[in-house]
Amino acid sequence: NLDFPAVLKFLDIIGDINSCKLIDGTIPDINEIEPSVSYMHFLIEYKTDEEQKEIESAFELIKEHIELTISHPQKEEEKKEEVIVVEEVKEEESKEEVKTAIIKKEEPKKEVKKEQKHFSLRVDSTKIDRLINQVSEMVIANAKITEYASKNDDSDFQEAVAVISGMIEEVRDGIMNIRMVQVGDSFAKFRRIIKDTMKSVGKDINFEIVGGETELDKTVVEKISDPLVHMLRNSVDHGVEMPEDRVAKGKNPQGNITLSAYTDAGTIVIEIKDDGAGINKDVIFGIAVKKGIVDENDQLSDNEIFKLLFAAGFSTAKTISNISGRGVGMDVVRRNIEELRGSIDIDSTLNVGTTMTIRLPLTLAIIDGFLVQVGGTKYIIPLDMIQECIELDDMYKEQMVTHDYITLRSQILPILDIRKHFGEEVTTSPRENIIVVKYGNTQIGLQVDELYGEFQTVIKPLGQLFENVAGVSGGTILGSGEIALIFDIPRLIEFKIINSANKEQIDGR
Repeated sequence: NLDFPAVLKFLDIIGDINSCKLIDGTIPDINEIEPSVSYMHFLIEYKTDEEQKEIESAFELIKEHIELTISHPQKEEEKKEEVIVVEEVKEEESKEEVKTAIIKKEEPKKEVKKEQKHFSLRVDSTKIDRLINQVSEMVIANAKITEYASKNDDSDFQEAVAVISGMIEEVRDGIMNIRMVQVGDSFAKFRRIIKDTMKSVGKDINFEIVGGETELDKTVVEKISDPLVHMLRNSVDHGVEMPEDRVAKGKNPQGNITLSAYTDAGTIVIEIKDDGAGINKDVIFGIAVKKGIVDENDQLSDNEIFKLLFAAGFSTAKTISNISGRGVGMDVVRRNIEELRGSIDIDSTLNVGTTMTIRLPLTLAIIDGFLVQVGGTKYIIPLDMIQECIELDDMYKEQMVTHDYITLRSQILPILDIRKHFGEEVTTSPRENIIVVKYGNTQIGLQVDELYGEFQTVIKPLGQLFENVAGVSGGTILGSGEIALIFDIPRLIEFKIINSANKEQIDGR
């Protein structure tokens, strides 16, 4: 779990690294080494004006797996100097004079901080887009060089390539950060939409924006705007009740709608929450049965019932009056969100309220991926969604003979065999692996053959041929010139969970 270069990069931003060395004598004899234990101990000499808490934040993601000790040798020397000074002057100077001298000693540090200034520069977004395209081509070219270097025995050449790769990664991150904008700037215009809509329907609604400082790719912000407008209008028009109806239910006559944004596991989560009438699940299910979408004997979870609202053509004029119009145009909303490689879910309680949750990738251009192989095909898994990798040993294999899951640390983990899902040729691999991925609150294991490691991934859109392939969101070009498909983790998780539920239902019958 130790991404040491990332830690060093962050430390270098908030201070200066004088040296970093591996401490000798910490690695035991080879016969005594435990494969599951890390024996790496590093000594970092570091200079910074930041507080210790800020330094510790660099290790936040890995603090549970390491032992961290921070000492302040410079402060110790300063304390000794101060003691000597006090002893020399205590007979001639008062305590007040000593205090004044110490305060003056600290003043230069404060002045340095005051001199820091920040400037903004307005740049045409098309220039940034062109630059991102050029960086994307640079990443692909670097992958080819890295591939060649891995087959070359020239250590100097390999070191130079590693340095260039690190620099390209920094340039990539810098360019991507430039294109990130705060969602609050875009969300602010929704206040007028809420105000106009609520006046037209005669309702009193308090609209609140939370997490406006959350950053998202400008392209994603622009494309998500229309779906959000549609959903907010639905919440005002059909979600929140009329004031007199709310009073009759014992509610405050003023309704509430909250639009919030936050980041989670490499994605941005946007929530629209109201305290309105909620959605009647029985009505939705009844309409779905009449339309032949589901069978009346089907046992659906609440989440599966709410997903029926996104079925194309599900809503009619009659449906609007029965279920508060929640299905109107929601198939279009879902399609627009999925085009951004995102997902949408609905959770609702009758007479309590409704929450619509959208999950979107932070960027559509370049991501950190993890390269794997299944059969004869290579695939990319978004790195931010990977929790861990485990070897599929004999104990797990025995469990999977009769089940499509394994027990991992006393928890049931559903397993999706990628070979079967994509129709890959079944091959005998010396080591099979399970990659645990998580999206939202759900995680599954992906069964793959080979693990190749991290890979800077330039996302290329796929044509209509792959339009209906569940579980693939794009492609990328590897250093060898091969094409690797990028897993659509939300779709794979959804497929596995629904498939497992259907299997349990059939077995129950």
